[in-house]
Amino acid sequence: MPTVSVAGARVRYERTGSGPALVLVHGTGSLGAALTWGQVAPRFAGHHTVLTPDLSGSGETTDEGGPLTVEGLAGQVIAVIEDAGTGPVDLLGFSMGATVVCAVAALRPDLVRRLIVVAGWAWTDGDEYLRNLLKTWESLAAADAGAFGRLVTITGFSHGFLNAIGRAEVDALIPNMPPTPGTLRHVDLDRRVDIRELLPRIEAPTLVLGCAQDLTVPVANSRALHEAIPGSSYAEMDTGHVAFFEKPGEFVKIVGDFLTP
Repeated sequence: MPTVSVAGARVRYERTGSGPALVLVHGTGSLGAALTWGQVAPRFAGHHTVLTPDLSGSGETTDEGGPLTVEGLAGQVIAVIEDAGTGPVDLLGFSMGATVVCAVAALRPDLVRRLIVVAGWAWTDGDEYLRNLLKTWESLAAADAGAFGRLVTITGFSHGFLNAIGRAEVDALIPNMPPTPGTLRHVDLDRRVDIRELLPRIEAPTLVLGCAQDLTVPVANSRALHEAIPGSSYAEMDTGHVAFFEKPGEFVKIVGDFLTP
């Protein structure tokens, strides 16, 4: 895997496929890009050069271990784009990654052709549900790792999806976001997110994709992002937070249609 150094971090990323560049930026969790994009990246790689970086706190990326910032993680994505030599790129971010790609588009509009923001939010302290959920994650991480995994799972997926896949598959999902130090660095950042001042600076054509049954980042946050990003379009999937796990075909079609109008 290629590696690029930026601000004390050695950022690993994977490059697959060929064609116009598409960068996929993962959300909270130390398992990073491989877990998040394992199902959908191959679907895009037939028509795109797909770049999937591991941000600090995840995967094989290493750094000094301090508190994270949205701008610092945006700098890592910028470094990956420049190292790969593929800019301007189509840029997609999920959950925590949605806040990061918004920052990239605002700070370096020259590097972003189109922007897709999935299940994101602008300001944690503006949503009491989200603020308290993240505080609960932190408390459970210290007290009961199993309960942490179960809460992340039942808020990450819709009721119907969990029932449809059955108990064995649900139990298999629970270890996918262990409360490792890297995960908790992400959660700490999630609790401090405030990108409201960056959103009006986004120039790239933008699709905001919300998840109607989202119990992690309630869909009202996606609707608010749409209102705040100039000229953005909006779509909504009838899924829980991790839309591309529940309905990968629909997700890929929505994204693909936006990237090739």
